Amino acid sequence: MARDLLAQDSVGATLERITASAVELVEGCDAAGILVLRGRKVQTLAPTDDLVVESDRLQERLGEGPCFDTARSSVRERVLRIADLTEQHPRWPAFAPQASRLGVGSMMGFLLFTEDEDFGALNLYSRKPGMFTEASELAGWLLASHAAVAFSSARTHAQLEQAMTTRHVIGEAMGILMGSHHLSEDEAFDVLRRYSQERNVKLREVARMICEQGDIA
Repeated sequence: MARDLLAQDSVGATLERITASAVELVEGCDAAGILVLRGRKVQTLAPTDDLVVESDRLQERLGEGPCFDTARSSVRERVLRIADLTEQHPRWPAFAPQASRLGVGSMMGFLLFTEDEDFGALNLYSRKPGMFTEASELAGWLLASHAAVAFSSARTHAQLEQAMTTRHVIGEAMGILMGSHHLSEDEAFDVLRRYSQERNVKLREVARMICEQGDIA
């Protein structure tokens, strides 16, 4: 599984393999997804079932819930296991009964992290109460550990690819300006930089526009 995760060719494919592996490998898991917080806004990545999206939206609306807590940097719990959401939970008094009505019986949340950064939470769902055991928790924790490394690797690779593509586009745009306006390399880059700052447009977008139009507007 670890080799398979690292072999995926994009961040999206890596995340989809992580959540699919959770359903395949963790006993009692009916659905899985990755929750990322942007402030208090929730983003759901690679959900295997609509139940995951509905639960994440509920947690966002209420501002509470186990997955919400696991993904928050201010809450340092790396694993949360809720055996029965049909029972009252003082920690999530609004979320628990509404999640139960959605069809969630039990849940587990695992912080995805490396030594350098946190990425969000891997969340596993069962439609029945009491389905997640200590063995399920251990399997989920092992999956989350491998998943965090694979996620970090895939994201780093994607960032490097994007940087190389951006560098190529900027170089091509500079070449167009140098040929069209008889500029030096430094002068061409200065034109790009000034246009970017004055129009508040990212440098790579200015470069892409020049490559498409053949000159600066």
